[in-house]
Amino acid sequence: MRKDIEIPKAENVYIVAVKEWDKEFTEQQWNIYLINNRTDEITTVLVMSRGKSEDKKTSTLRHGLGNIKPKTVAKVEFISTEVLGFTNEYLLTFFAENKLFERRFIFEPHSISEEKVVSLPVLDSEGIFAK
Repeated sequence: MRKDIEIPKAENVYIVAVKEWDKEFTEQQWNIYLINNRTDEITTVLVMSRGKSEDKKTSTLRHGLGNIKPKTVAKVEFISTEVLGFTNEYLLTFFAENKLFERRFIFEPHSISEEKVVSLPVLDSEGIFAK
């Protein structure tokens, strides 16, 4: 039964937005990263992303990131400035400790901006945490 299935909350993993220089476009771009701040490796990492506003929505994207070592980061995707006004959702699933972990992260509309950056663990950079 569904009530018998335990899916623990993923802790010490974060989805963050970081503004970085893009050589191809020769300008600053926002990129989404997954930070594994755990002391163990996470495996079979999948991230699903989608965005929506009152009258528009983005495509649903699925990213297979493989295995991520402890205290490291993995780039998930570039996020276009056109969707920064949307609610952007990221659903993370992975295996660790012989269990399936799941967590949903949200960037509220206009929450990704240079005025809201903070220091990030592991990445040694500044960015924005998804809630």
